[in-house]
Amino acid sequence: MRVVGLRLQPGQTVPEHRNAIPVALIVTGGRLRFDDGAQSGEVGVGEMLLINPGERHTYRADVATSAYLVFAGLPGVRSRTWTLRRRT
Repeated sequence: MRVVGLRLQPGQTVPEHRNAIPVALIVTGGRLRFDDGAQSGEVGVGEMLLINPGERHTYRADVATSAYLVFAGLPGVRSRTWTLRRRT
C-alpha cells in the first residue's frame, strides 16, 4: 500500500489517466470534481472516491483542495476491483 498527498489550487486539473492498481481518494479539504466517462460528480471533506484498475478518470478543483490517494496494490500484481460489503 502507498499513500500520496494531493493538493490542487482552484482551477487546477489532473488530466485523464488510468491506474494499474485500485486507488481510494479521500478528500481532506475543499471539494474535488471527478469524471470517469460514465459518471461525474463531486466529493467533499471526509468523502471517498474508489477507482478500479484501468478506469479512465480525471479530477478538477474549483476551490483549494487537499486529499490522500491510497494505492492498494502493487504494479504488475493482479488486482481485484473495489467492492463494498456490509458486515453481518
